[in-house]
Amino acid sequence: MVSTRLSRLEGHRRKFMAVIDNTPECSRAVHYAGRRAKNSNGGLVLIYVIPEGDFQQWLGVEEIMRAEAREEAEGVMAKAAQTVRDTIGIEPEIVIREGSAFAEINGLIEEDRDIAILVLAAGSSTKEGPGPLVSMIAGRGAAFPIPVTVLPENLTNEEIDALC
Repeated sequence: MVSTRLSRLEGHRRKFMAVIDNTPECSRAVHYAGRRAKNSNGGLVLIYVIPEGDFQQWLGVEEIMRAEAREEAEGVMAKAAQTVRDTIGIEPEIVIREGSAFAEINGLIEEDRDIAILVLAAGSSTKEGPGPLVSMIAGRGAAFPIPVTVLPENLTNEEIDALC
């Protein structure tokens, strides 16, 4: 099902979304998405998805592990948001979810119909391929309901700034 994007309607603005996933390349995706958002008077959404299935323990242990994962996610997101503020000068929206990365990203895109572009960056590790989300899109034909911008692995922040 394709949902209508609202970003071009009055009272709305186009949002770029980047995924924070602890891969080395995610910082380039955030930088590009942030620059595009700032230069187009849009918004930046950062999403972190805590992987599902990491908490299959006894109930007390499961609750502690879930709380620790949430605390780690909040710390990673606070750092990413501060980097965006310092380097780009905009305030990102922060979203933390738990589950399948693909499902949670799709869910957020459906919920926030101002999100118009998903930005990913290809990884430089030949052993692991271009990164989990880029591999998912390229390999299995998984699709998101909005355009996806995939940055090449060798693009520097300075080159990104020149493109935006």
